[in-house]
Amino acid sequence: MAEAVLSLEDAQLTLSGNAGAVEILKGISLDVARGETLGLVGPSGSGKSSLLMLMGGLERATGGKVLALGQDLTTMNEDALARFRLSHMGVVFQSFHLIPTMTALENVATPLELSGAKDAFDRAEAELRAIGLGTRLDHYPSQLSGGEQQRVALARAAAPRPEILLADEPTGNLDGATGQVIMDLMFKLRDKYGTTIVMVTHAPELAERCDRIVHLSDGRIDENDLHKAAE
Repeated sequence: MAEAVLSLEDAQLTLSGNAGAVEILKGISLDVARGETLGLVGPSGSGKSSLLMLMGGLERATGGKVLALGQDLTTMNEDALARFRLSHMGVVFQSFHLIPTMTALENVATPLELSGAKDAFDRAEAELRAIGLGTRLDHYPSQLSGGEQQRVALARAAAPRPEILLADEPTGNLDGATGQVIMDLMFKLRDKYGTTIVMVTHAPELAERCDRIVHLSDGRIDENDLHKAAE
């Protein structure tokens, strides 16, 4: 296997609930290679999104290790995790998570500004024009369709050229044609920049385009289910 940019070693996640502790992830060991596209599939409640959040340091493992680009995310404080994500990761959510008081251009430019880019707005504009939103630069999220909002969210995640892109149901709120556009944009990102992509999806057509599929069941990797290695 090529160099692993994400590596989980017996990663566990237990959260406190009203009825006591709930085991969400029960010992996940998994490597993701540089430039690989990995699909996380499984029934609702199987732990897919939680696993994605561990990989991004958005949830902290309660056991085991989570390594990203050789750095142990489980030992970082919140500030260090935020800086690491800003420098190395992009995250795309099903519900877009755009800042409602910012235009499309400002939403994309903000992470570039935070990373110190002097040409943040020029780069943001180029990114939006490249995905067909050149006439929507000054529109606010409420003035955009769902598909347009998701394209802005993807542009925001992709503009800093992250080494790792994490996507949680990126086509889940979109119709089939619009979802296809988002899929194509994500795979172009991988092909052009060598980005490593991990995505949670219920869409079979999106999972089938991944280099490898990992099926989760009850907080564990189901070793007996479908796995597809890149040829």
